[in-house]
Amino acid sequence: MPAPPRPLPVHVPLVTQPLGLLGSLRAARRNLLEILPELSVKQPIVSGKVGVRWHMLMDPEAIRQVLLDRVADYPKSDVTKNLLRPAIGESLFIAEGAHWRWQRRAAAPVFSHRHVTDLAPVMMRAAEQAANRIAGAEGRPVNVAEEMVRATYEVIADVTFSGGQMFDRDGVHRAIETYIASAGKVSFFDILGLPDWVPRPGRVFSGPVLKQMKAVADDAIATRRERPEGPEIPDLMDLLLAAQDPKTGRRMSDGELADNLLTFIVAGHETTALTLGWALYLCAFAPEIQEAAGEEARGVLQGRAATAEDVEALPLTRQIIDETLRLYPPAGIISRTAQKRDRLCGRDIRPGDTVILPIYALHRNRLLWEDADDFVPARFADRKAIARYSYLPFGDGPRICIGASFALQEAVIILATLLSRFRFTAIAGQQPAPVMILTLRPEGGVWLKASPRE
Repeated sequence: MPAPPRPLPVHVPLVTQPLGLLGSLRAARRNLLEILPELSVKQPIVSGKVGVRWHMLMDPEAIRQVLLDRVADYPKSDVTKNLLRPAIGESLFIAEGAHWRWQRRAAAPVFSHRHVTDLAPVMMRAAEQAANRIAGAEGRPVNVAEEMVRATYEVIADVTFSGGQMFDRDGVHRAIETYIASAGKVSFFDILGLPDWVPRPGRVFSGPVLKQMKAVADDAIATRRERPEGPEIPDLMDLLLAAQDPKTGRRMSDGELADNLLTFIVAGHETTALTLGWALYLCAFAPEIQEAAGEEARGVLQGRAATAEDVEALPLTRQIIDETLRLYPPAGIISRTAQKRDRLCGRDIRPGDTVILPIYALHRNRLLWEDADDFVPARFADRKAIARYSYLPFGDGPRICIGASFALQEAVIILATLLSRFRFTAIAGQQPAPVMILTLRPEGGVWLKASPRE
């Protein structure tokens, strides 16, 4: 009698039959991952047509061509821009060409190793506060996904606004959540490839929320410009105000500052929060791995919160973060629009074709990963052994996420602090569902019991 299949962490059943135009639209609005064909975890490329011609790439060399060798020929897709431009304008995340390059050059020093390390005390405080809240639950189930959103929002608010006394934190947080819920879903018009001047209903109704978000950023910038001197350790806004293109000396206008601040606030807390929520789910799923990581953290931290200097001494914690980003990448799908003819994996690419990099499928592709759906942090024990373009939680090439080192440091500090103090156990019947709208979220939350370690 064959042995029963081993349990696997939650994952999305992929498509085995063509969905058609209306089926693709329904799936995309419910969960973008539901449009991924099962072939995407078995082949290097899958092509089709739903309104526009599309090609999904899971081949590292072809992906390298899109993200590095011919990056100018593959700008971000119109769908991505239509979703995000109303909220974050022509910021680093959206801009293309020369406008993107000068902003990237100006902002790069903001995320230098020195500045990221200087911001670690803010991450430590957030880790302590999260641990105190979890301890206060006294054994009751805790939605750790929600707790991680709160913790990482505290971090981004403090590193952006030095204590954030001049703005309504909860109001901005609610506005971000409302915008994603109302405007972040793919529209039928997006599937058809209609231009962005055609109104999308959800994005029309999100107008008041956008005004609130932008007003907060504008007021914070104006207040900071009037401040005679900044804190001893400059925060993100101070660094952006001082940033300039080393080639031209150009500085960001107030409008560009506001757009980039909102970009960093949105991207800088939700993606890390999602990673931490999924990591805690996986630790509860695999108690033996959690126990080893907890012992590692206890040995290093000796009861205190983790610091930037501890990160290198916490290899298993970092491996858990890396493997979580493989299984549940926050940006589960990246799309580009081809500008010129090309050939990828033996397929002809035409101008206007949508080229999709399904990171969720890439990270589970059987040609690239052994036991692809399993939770195996040890596969990252030697990160140099991982083929570069087979693992893309932060993208790659010149447009690799500018805040990657910030996010990884924050995730290790918070996760190690929590695992050193608590054992997290799953609750029967309370499994999260991986659902991607703008980002890959655990629908229903991640409900766990937290028991203090002796």
